[in-house]
Amino acid sequence: MVSLEKYVLQEEFASFINGQQVAKSSGEPIEQVSPLTKKMWKTVLPAGVGETGFAVSSAQQAFKQWSKTPSPLRAKVLRDIANLLMEHKELLANTITLEMGKPIKESHAEIVYSASYFSWFAGEAERIYGTSIPSQFPNKSLKIIHEPVGVCGFITPWNFPIAMPARKVAAALAAGCTTIIKPSPETPISMFLLAKICQIAGVPDGSVNVVVGPEKEIGNIFLDSPVVRKISFTGSTQVGMYLYRRSADTMKKLTLELGGHAPLIVFDDASIEKAIEGTIIAKFRNTGQTCVCANRIFVQEGIYDQFLEAFVSAVERLKVGDPLDENTDLSIFIHESAQVKVKDHVEDALVKGAEAVLMSEQPYEPKILTGINPSMKIFTEETFGPVAPIMKFCSVDEGITLANASEFGLASYVFTNSMECANTAVSRLEYGIIGVNDGLVSTAQASFGGMKNSGLGREGGPTGIDEYLLEKYVSIAF
Repeated sequence: MVSLEKYVLQEEFASFINGQQVAKSSGEPIEQVSPLTKKMWKTVLPAGVGETGFAVSSAQQAFKQWSKTPSPLRAKVLRDIANLLMEHKELLANTITLEMGKPIKESHAEIVYSASYFSWFAGEAERIYGTSIPSQFPNKSLKIIHEPVGVCGFITPWNFPIAMPARKVAAALAAGCTTIIKPSPETPISMFLLAKICQIAGVPDGSVNVVVGPEKEIGNIFLDSPVVRKISFTGSTQVGMYLYRRSADTMKKLTLELGGHAPLIVFDDASIEKAIEGTIIAKFRNTGQTCVCANRIFVQEGIYDQFLEAFVSAVERLKVGDPLDENTDLSIFIHESAQVKVKDHVEDALVKGAEAVLMSEQPYEPKILTGINPSMKIFTEETFGPVAPIMKFCSVDEGITLANASEFGLASYVFTNSMECANTAVSRLEYGIIGVNDGLVSTAQASFGGMKNSGLGREGGPTGIDEYLLEKYVSIAF
C-alpha cells in the first residue's frame, strides 16, 4: 500500500472508490490552483455518472462487511485513524493551507479537532446499547435494538476540508455505515488524504469513497439512489432546502448544517477582558469564514465605549500575512465571490449610516463598523469575512430581541458575569449552540447543530451517532 507521504506527492489524482483511484475515460482534468501560490499544484481527473454509481455499489457491498464488524473492532480502527491524523499533522496541515489559504496554526488545530471526532466516536461505537422494555404480559419479551442506517452520502464545504468530513465519517463508521463523500471542488486533495488514512487504518475498501466531478450529476445520484439511505450536508440554507425536498422521494434520513448568522451579546456586567478575547476568537477565526462566526456584535450601552476602545486595540494587533507563518492570524480568501460579498456588505452599511472605526484595503483584513441598524445587509446576511459590525443596545430584553431577529439559529454568544442574565439569555435565545463567556464552542463531545433555517440534526456529542442508526423494536412471545 502506498504511504501517505508518497500519495500526497502525486501530481494527478482521481476519485477514491473502492480503495483505488478511478476516473472516467474522457473529461478534462480539473486544475487545482493554490490561493497561496496562485499556481496549479495538482490536477484531478473527474468522475462521472458511471464512476459515482460504482462508488454507490462499492459502498453497498462494503456495508455488508463493515456493518457486521463487532463494534469494539470498529472502535479500534477509528482510534487508529485518530492516531494517524496526529502522526501526519504537519503534512495534513500544510496541505490544507496550500489548498485553501488557512493560517497554518489554524490548520494544525483543524487536524487535532478532526482526530478528536474519531477518538470520540470510537467510544460511542462501543456504547450502542439496546433497551429492554417491561412487558405487561408474562409471556412476552420486549426490546429495542439499533442498526446502522446504511450507505451515507456526504457533501462537505471548503472552509474546513478535513474537519467537516471527519465528523461525519467518524460517526458513520462508528455506527457501521459506509460512506461516499463529495468534497468541495476547491479542496478535494485534503479529503483524498483523509480517505487514504482511513484505508491505511484498516477501513475496508468501499467503506470510504470520495467522488469529485460535475456537482449536479453526483448530487442527483445521491438523491435518486434508493441505496443511499442518508445524506449529511454542510453548506448554504438554499441548497439544504433543495436537498430536503428532493430527499423525500426516497425517504432518506438527513442531517443539515446550514447557514449561520451568529449574534454575540456583551452585557454591562461582562468582564471586558473575557469579552474581547471571546469576540476575537468568535469573529476572526479562519479569517471570519466559519459557520459559527460572530456576525452581529451587540454591546450594552453602559460598557459600550470601554469595550469598543479595547476591541479596536486588540484587533489592530492581529497579524495579517503569510499563512505559512505560525504567527499569522488572518490570511487570504480562496473565493473571489467572498471578497465581493465583504466589499458589498461594508459599502452598503456605510451608505446606510455605519461608521468605519477600523478600515482596511483588502477584504481579508479586519474591519470594524459601528452604528449598525437592521436595514443593512450585514445585519440580515452572513458576511463570511473579517468584518465586525457593532450595535449598541439598552436593556437585556432589547439585546436578546435583536439577537433573535434572524431566520438563522446556529450559534450565539453571551458575555456576562450575572447568572440570572446568562440563564435568561440561554432560555430565550433561538440558537442550537450558545457560548456563555466562551467564543470557541465546538468540541467533539458536544452536539453541533442549529434551529430554524440553520438546519436539522446534530453532529458530535452524545446524540451524534443516533443520526446514523435506525431503531428496531422486537416483541418476542414465549
